[in-house]
Amino acid sequence: MLLRLRLARALRQWAQGCCLLACAALAQAQGETGAGPIRLRQPVQVTPPAPIATAVAASESAAGEFERYVQRLAETALMQEQGALQDAGRNDASRSGTSPRPPEVPRIRRFGSDLMARADDLVDTHPLVPADYLVKPGDEIVVTLWGSVDADLRAVVDRSGRIVIPRVGPVFVSGVRYEDLPGTISRRVGQVFKNFELAVSLGQLRAVRVYVTGYVPRPGAYSVSSLSTLATALMRAGGPLASGSFRNIQLRRGDQVVSQFDLYELLLKGNRSADRTVQPDDVVLVGPVGPQVALIGSVNQPAIYELKPGETVADVLRMAGGFSALADRSRLSMERLDDRATVRVRELALPAETTLALAHGDILRAFSAVDALLPAQRQNKRVRIEGEVQRPGDYVLPPESSIRDALRAAGGMTNAAYVYGTEFSRETVRVKQQENYDRALRDLETELTRATNTQRTATAEEAGSVVARSNATARLIDRLRSIRPNGRVVLQLPSQTTDLPDLALEDGDRIYIPSRYTTVGVFGSVFNSGSYLFGDGRMLSDYLRLAGGPTRGADADSVFVIRANGAVISGRQQSGWFAGDEFARIPALPGDTLFVPEEVNKTTFLQLAKDWTQILYQLGLGVAGLRAFSN
Repeated sequence: MLLRLRLARALRQWAQGCCLLACAALAQAQGETGAGPIRLRQPVQVTPPAPIATAVAASESAAGEFERYVQRLAETALMQEQGALQDAGRNDASRSGTSPRPPEVPRIRRFGSDLMARADDLVDTHPLVPADYLVKPGDEIVVTLWGSVDADLRAVVDRSGRIVIPRVGPVFVSGVRYEDLPGTISRRVGQVFKNFELAVSLGQLRAVRVYVTGYVPRPGAYSVSSLSTLATALMRAGGPLASGSFRNIQLRRGDQVVSQFDLYELLLKGNRSADRTVQPDDVVLVGPVGPQVALIGSVNQPAIYELKPGETVADVLRMAGGFSALADRSRLSMERLDDRATVRVRELALPAETTLALAHGDILRAFSAVDALLPAQRQNKRVRIEGEVQRPGDYVLPPESSIRDALRAAGGMTNAAYVYGTEFSRETVRVKQQENYDRALRDLETELTRATNTQRTATAEEAGSVVARSNATARLIDRLRSIRPNGRVVLQLPSQTTDLPDLALEDGDRIYIPSRYTTVGVFGSVFNSGSYLFGDGRMLSDYLRLAGGPTRGADADSVFVIRANGAVISGRQQSGWFAGDEFARIPALPGDTLFVPEEVNKTTFLQLAKDWTQILYQLGLGVAGLRAFSN
């Protein structure tokens, strides 16, 4: 029985094997007769070479001694200009309502160093392969076949210059140009298969070992792509050091100099003709830095430039992109190291001295044509006249013009003009007001903070009161910071005047002549704040009564009135026993604004009673203690 089972199992396995062989033979016959596409499989999985690493960190070369020296000079010059133009800076800042910010000092670097600092962004890891590229051992070739044969193959050219395609055999491709590669492979595949289409491309390119030596941060051997150029290898090594040249870079092949590379040709002219493609065992040699000069100030590209023999001031100006839009193009200053013990600095007249040859360490400075403050007496005045004039608008007047000249330019005043209420604003006055206001606000904030921090509290209620006052003070300071002076100049004019003073004008002045006001305003701690119709013969007290008079919490002794001309009259300016009555009998004028302030240091009856209770309690304890001590 056991023998019979073993025989049945053997027969079953033999039948399965015959079936598999028959299926394989049928598939092969169908392939040979064209019944279906033949699928080619790579016998060995090709592992492409490791990708070539891109450029490592950016240029590690630190600033050289000359760079640091020029940077100090640039910072010193900027601080001097900032001090000289502090008022002008405040002027511009005040227009926008912000405090002036010191300008940032530009970093003065060697021209071209920024290119090396961005080396990671400039290295192409998937370059476009040119048509004349020669295939060599180590290149990866991607072959795609379809039609009567179906294949997707990746093969690396071996050392004998061949790739192997299944069912086709070896194909010699070394030395074949990239544009001829599809035809070469197609002819070889056509010897075995018919009715097919083919596409060929390059995958991972072969690596090339080159040497970067000389004045670079990381000299040594580097593996780069076979399409890499001299500049690519230079970036891999970090670019030239501070002591290395940007204009004397050699590509050496054996004992010959294949290319003399000047990086300035690439940066200034876009000329890459000397940026040759590297080959195995090439050497990139960076020479020592040549003569250096600095050009700072009002130019488009302040930097330190490396010179070749014979280059002049005009050449350095061209490298810097010329003067900036605000530069003084008539002159330059030049500081020469050899003259530090004598004149130290001299001025070059342009364009006569643009052909002057420069020496190592020269520092050129271009001046700004607008930074220096010009004499006000030589400049025309731009003023604005608004309100009750015949032709309101902006006018440009001669240097010695006055307010009356401006009125004549505007055609004179209309019949409705209220000359006493004229608003005359001046930009320089506003800037000075802003300075004084900011200083007073800082002093007030310091004083209030000191008073809050030094105040002693005995109870939790007093501590809470101090915290509340501190918060209220902070809110008050924030509101005060939002207030901006308007630069108004109070004109001391009689109330019935019909003419303005003959005051000399400044650039940016503004004159506003209103029509005659018909109201008097009463605001503050009164029962009914508002504006009331002006009537001839009325006093300030009459309008205060119209508003219901001061409230219980008003500070009646500190009442003040703001006149239409900007002047202020306060009740505290009056002296004597009848000061309040004297202020109240002041005649009202059109456009007056009467303000009654709130009394600040108010004490309620409950607080007063509480304080006296504590005092009497402490006094009683003291008396009781003395009596006990005497007994």
